[in-house]
Amino acid sequence: MGVFVKVPALVMIVDDHAIIRRMVRAVFEAENWEVLDAANGAEGIQIAQEVKPGLIILDLSMPVMNGLDAARELKVLMPHVPLLMFSNHAGGIVEKEARSAGISALISKSDHDGLKHLLARAKALLGHDGAGAQRAS
Repeated sequence: MGVFVKVPALVMIVDDHAIIRRMVRAVFEAENWEVLDAANGAEGIQIAQEVKPGLIILDLSMPVMNGLDAARELKVLMPHVPLLMFSNHAGGIVEKEARSAGISALISKSDHDGLKHLLARAKALLGHDGAGAQRAS
């Protein structure tokens, strides 16, 4: 029978607002996950290729390269890395575009429980439901 160990996930936050990056970082670090960040899509792609995160969280509206363009490029470069969008721009058309760009879910920053929903979705995508344990081989 295998042993269960807590495996920290490496999460990357790509958002042009430092305060949002700090808030999201705090939520994920409280779960003992490693967190990296970038201020725009182009920087996020560059860093992601170097560090190979297990999950990438993207904002939609950013200078240099927006979240949808970054998602499209990341899906080509790293097709198995799940992408989440954490944005103020939530709605039918944006969500449809996000899905077509390879984003698993769009979570609204303006939602009262947005950070909680973001963390729950990240845990589900990475198989860290429940106690956050994964079976070691």
